Amino acid sequence: MSSNRIIVIIPARRDSKRLPKKNVSVLGDAPLVAHSIAYAQSHPDLADAVYVTTNDPEVKAIAVAHAAQVVDRPEVLCGDTATTVSALKHVLETIACACEYVVVLQPTNPLRPKHLLQEALEIFEEGGYDSLMTVSRNQQKFGTLEGNTFVPYNYALGQRSQDLEPLYYENGLLYISSIENIKKGRLLGDNHYAMVVDHPFAKIDIDTLEDFEYAEFLLERGLRQAQPDKEGEA
Repeated sequence: MSSNRIIVIIPARRDSKRLPKKNVSVLGDAPLVAHSIAYAQSHPDLADAVYVTTNDPEVKAIAVAHAAQVVDRPEVLCGDTATTVSALKHVLETIACACEYVVVLQPTNPLRPKHLLQEALEIFEEGGYDSLMTVSRNQQKFGTLEGNTFVPYNYALGQRSQDLEPLYYENGLLYISSIENIKKGRLLGDNHYAMVVDHPFAKIDIDTLEDFEYAEFLLERGLRQAQPDKEGEA
């Protein structure tokens, strides 16, 4: 039985309909799922173990190659109606985990701010919350259609964007939840914290080819910015 206090679980099932073989597609120099594995492994002082739950042999091979532990997910937990929390619950039952908290990293969010996990865990533990999710503020003007007429939803016509009532969206960068929540079949508890993240990576949630190409753009831009200026090298 594991005695780990905090574990990371990465849910990565097979058969994405809008972007086939999404989780094994190469982003930069690594498959998509490997980015989340590497992020978790870069925090060994925070996360005791990294698990990938999947029904995909290719994902499994990648996870093993990157030194993550794998839990084979039953097909019944992989359909379109299956929930993430059902997969998390299956992992905990399979590994007989005695841990207290689970950090969930989605492979569809491959790029994350370096210190996000540390900051999230500090907020989570210091505040005594039972769960945490990351969100970002939306700056768009939304509306509904009544016939062919556009009806503003979160603003009045002519209102400036900076004066909009704050609305936030679930960006999927990470989640933290207690074991008790997951056993009850829920990811977020009654005492959860919404951590606001204002970062370009928060806009990446890969579901389509356009999303993937945007992630490639930000990754390449980040790599280029990290390179030293040739003229300034010694």
